[in-house]
Amino acid sequence: MLVYWLLFAYFAAGALNETPRRSVSSGSNALLVVGALLIAVLIGLRYDVGADWQAYKFMFAYARLTDIGRALEIGDPGYQLLNWGVQNLGGEIWLVNLVCGLLFARGLLRFAQVQSSPWLAVLVAVPYMVVVVAMGYSRQAVALGILMAGLASMKRSGSVPRFLVYVAAAALFHKTAVVAFPLVALASRRNRTINVFVAVTASILLYDIFLGESMEQFVDNYIEAEYSSQGAAIRVGMSVIPAAIFLLLQDRFGFSVEERLMWRNFSLAAFGFLVLLFTLPSSTAVDRLALYVMPLQLAVLARMPGTIMNATLGKFVIIAYCLAVEFVWLNFAAHSEHWVPYQFYPL
Repeated sequence: MLVYWLLFAYFAAGALNETPRRSVSSGSNALLVVGALLIAVLIGLRYDVGADWQAYKFMFAYARLTDIGRALEIGDPGYQLLNWGVQNLGGEIWLVNLVCGLLFARGLLRFAQVQSSPWLAVLVAVPYMVVVVAMGYSRQAVALGILMAGLASMKRSGSVPRFLVYVAAAALFHKTAVVAFPLVALASRRNRTINVFVAVTASILLYDIFLGESMEQFVDNYIEAEYSSQGAAIRVGMSVIPAAIFLLLQDRFGFSVEERLMWRNFSLAAFGFLVLLFTLPSSTAVDRLALYVMPLQLAVLARMPGTIMNATLGKFVIIAYCLAVEFVWLNFAAHSEHWVPYQFYPL
C-alpha cells in the first residue's frame, strides 16, 4: 500500500502549500507536472494490478493473432488499435498501459489547470479516479481523461463543436463516453435555440455511430444478466455529495454562468444515476456510466476551501475526506486484493 500512500502524500503536501488562484489562465508549476507524470508511470508500469488485468492481457494477446480489420471490429477501436500497434512493434502490455496512463494523466492535469486549486483537484482524484479507475479500467480511464481535457478546452474556448471532437475521441476508447456530451453541450448559452438543436442532433449521431450496434450487447451483458457491483451505491454517492453541495450553494463557488449550467447538468445526472441504481436490475451498468460525472467531484470539492468554509480548515477537511476514501477502499473494498500489493512491472 506504500506506493498509494506516497502518491497521496505528494499531492496532499502540494494542496496544503498552494494558494487558490483568481485566474486560471496560467499553467501549472513544474512539480504538478512531475506529479502527473508520476501518475502516468504508476498506471503504465503496474503489473497484475486491477480486477480486469487478465481480461486486458487476453485482449493484448489476441491482437497478435489477428489483422487490423478484425482487431478494430471486436472492441473499442482506439484501444484495439493501440494493442495491435504495440504488438506489431514487438512491445509488451506495459507499453499499452503507459500510453493509456499518459492520456489519462494529461487529461487530469489539463482539467486541474483550469481549477482555482489544481493540487487539491488532483488530490480529490487520487483515491478513486486514479487508483481504482485508471489502474483498473484502462479503456474507461482513457475516455475519462480525454473528456476531462475536453472540459478544460470547453472552459477556455466555450466551443461545443470542439468538445464534440473530444467526446468522439473518448468514445473510440469506450463507447459509453458519449453520455457526457449532452451534459456539456446543453449548458452553452451561445445561440440557445441553435445550440439545443445541434446538441440533440450531435447526441443522436454519437449514439448512432458508437452505441447503436452495441446497445443490444450492452443490455444483454449488463441489464438482462443483472450484473451487480459491490459498493456501487457508495461510488455513486461520492458524486451525489458534491452534486447536492453544488445545487444548494452554487452561487458561492465563483463559476461562470456556463460553468454553473454545466455542473448543474452533471449534478442532476448524478442524482439520476442514484435513482437508476435502485430501479435498474444491473448496478454494474449504472456504476460504469456514473464514472463520467466524476469530474464534478474535483470541480466542487476543490473549491470548497475559501468559498463555503475557511480556507485552511477547508483544506484539512477535504484532505481528511480523501484520506478516508483511500483508507476504506484499500482496506475494506471487496476487490482491493487485486490492487494490493502494488507491483512494479520492471521488478
